[in-house]
Amino acid sequence: MSLVIVHVEVHVLPDAVEAFREATLANARASVQEPGVARFDVVQDAADPTRFVLVEVYRDREAPAAHKATAHYLAWREAVTPLMAEPRTSRAFTNVHPGDDGW
Repeated sequence: MSLVIVHVEVHVLPDAVEAFREATLANARASVQEPGVARFDVVQDAADPTRFVLVEVYRDREAPAAHKATAHYLAWREAVTPLMAEPRTSRAFTNVHPGDDGW
């Protein structure tokens, strides 16, 4: 079974960038402690600091649902929803390279 990689794209309100970063970093730090999470990266657009991508790498197909049931995810979702300029979007990918054992 290949890793599941999810890219979550978020566009936040201009005056909410710092609050979003703080809440998202707290979520990311807690998320990497989950057994089903291989990586949880937070990147910010260099040209438009109101745009972020969360790169979530899960060890199996069940791990994303387990992540969404955690207290830190639920707190993040509640904290950041009013900070968004538009609803977040996500896409799931299957790992191709490097091999799963390279993560």
